[in-house]
Amino acid sequence: MDRRSFLFGLGAASLTVLSATSRAAPQMDSSRTPASGGAPDMPRGSPHYERLLVLVELKGGNDGLNMVVPYADPRYAALRPRLGLKREQVLPLSEFAGLHKALEPLLPLWRDRQLAVVQGVGYPDPDLSHFRSIDIWETASGAHETRSDGWLARAFAKAPVPAAFAADGVVLGAADMGPFEGPGSRAIALANADQFLRQARLAQPGGEAARANPALAHLLKVEQDVSTAANHLAGSVNAVRLATAFPGGPFGQAVKTACQLVASNAGVACLRITLNGFDTHQNQAGTQAGLLRQLGEGLAALRAGLAESGRWNDTLVMTYAEFGRRPKENQSGGTDHGTAAPHFVLGGRVAGGLYGAAPALDRLDGNGNLPFAVDFRQLYATALDTWWGIPSRDILGGRFAPLPLLA
Repeated sequence: MDRRSFLFGLGAASLTVLSATSRAAPQMDSSRTPASGGAPDMPRGSPHYERLLVLVELKGGNDGLNMVVPYADPRYAALRPRLGLKREQVLPLSEFAGLHKALEPLLPLWRDRQLAVVQGVGYPDPDLSHFRSIDIWETASGAHETRSDGWLARAFAKAPVPAAFAADGVVLGAADMGPFEGPGSRAIALANADQFLRQARLAQPGGEAARANPALAHLLKVEQDVSTAANHLAGSVNAVRLATAFPGGPFGQAVKTACQLVASNAGVACLRITLNGFDTHQNQAGTQAGLLRQLGEGLAALRAGLAESGRWNDTLVMTYAEFGRRPKENQSGGTDHGTAAPHFVLGGRVAGGLYGAAPALDRLDGNGNLPFAVDFRQLYATALDTWWGIPSRDILGGRFAPLPLLA
């Protein structure tokens, strides 16, 4: 039985400490330059894994045009007579672009220059299928290339995370391993954080869960490091109490668990948190507003929780999604699958501001979609080359220039 079948058999609400595997110990023009010039100090001879990477997945394909709004472009209003947001309905970032008002919790980060907005993120020959496009993003492959291993799994295989860390990566809010998929990664999925904490002590050879499920017993026998990491992380999270107020709901709970994991000092190189629901083909206005409110409140709480534990300056947060949405609204009050979109990069060492290029609404392709300005693999190169000090060329399958957004 492979790992995917095993995950399916357990169900989404079950303990999913299931993905550890054994392992051996184009340029872009930025609209601004880093505030301080130069990259952060890098380690000598080893990856800088004391610096945490947090990926935030906007699952379903977020509508970037109504998140970072080109309110001054008359073509935007023409393409969206109902969904378009006007100048007074956004939080201005510049004389041309503004944030959706639901993202107001992020304004302190913007004012502190710890929020970078990277516009026009995509890739050549984009695919509009959810499954294929997210596969491209999570394997860092080209549109006409198929890979089975995630980009972070390859990174950890090339530059192993210290054995003392409880896990290479932890996934919160989803069961799939995404960029952690494949050999080289000790990754743990917490599809249901509360249930994980209740059941982790049972997930060991000879335990109650193993006796009830032969497949689980076999997996745990083969992968002892999963059980060890599960118990380590569960105990660590239970021991942490933070004063930070976290939002309610699954995303808020995932952010809280992430902050507890980091504060526990158990050791994790990367976290991925998923916010679901962005496939807004109809009635988008209210749905997206609610999702962006969760995102804004969650990211603000993430900053507060990590600052409380003294880790904000050592954390880099990046959002990603399989694609953006089509610029022209549809007849159902929504938007269909599109291409390029803006993404956020946050952190205590981020040189905040606008990067990339404003949406080229005058250069839509034959399907009415936007051209991209920044290859998504440049974001990954920023995390690998600049943040962790790991050469990215072999991992990403080519040379992609890191973005100059770290102070």
